[in-house]
Amino acid sequence: MNTSYSLPIRIYYEDTDAGGIVYYANYLKFMERARTEWLRDGNIEQDQLRDEFGLIFVVRSVNIDYLKPAVFNDLIDVSVSIKVLGKTHLIVSQQAVRAQERLCTAEVGLVCIDAQHFRPRRIPPIIRDWIEKK
Repeated sequence: MNTSYSLPIRIYYEDTDAGGIVYYANYLKFMERARTEWLRDGNIEQDQLRDEFGLIFVVRSVNIDYLKPAVFNDLIDVSVSIKVLGKTHLIVSQQAVRAQERLCTAEVGLVCIDAQHFRPRRIPPIIRDWIEKK
């Protein structure tokens, strides 16, 4: 199962703090974008999951390490790779890299839940099959 995906992201002035480095919470936004584009790469749209299957993915946990700062105008790559594929949950490894220099690493726990009742539901076959085939 090779599920690695990488999204290039340019750092804009709005992404930085008063010290001129990327504000720590923005890495979580970058990682969210990468996960969304990773699903999109598999022709899976999150609004489609909600509207057709009544499912959404929510973040259950995040363990993140900030190693080096990114700054204005950097081009970074934010990757997604599957670490665990459970019945109702995923654990993904993510990292932000600038020219092969790791800036930030994270492990993100996601749960597939019913969009109305907020209870765990099985990951649909359309996603499971796509992940397993990669």
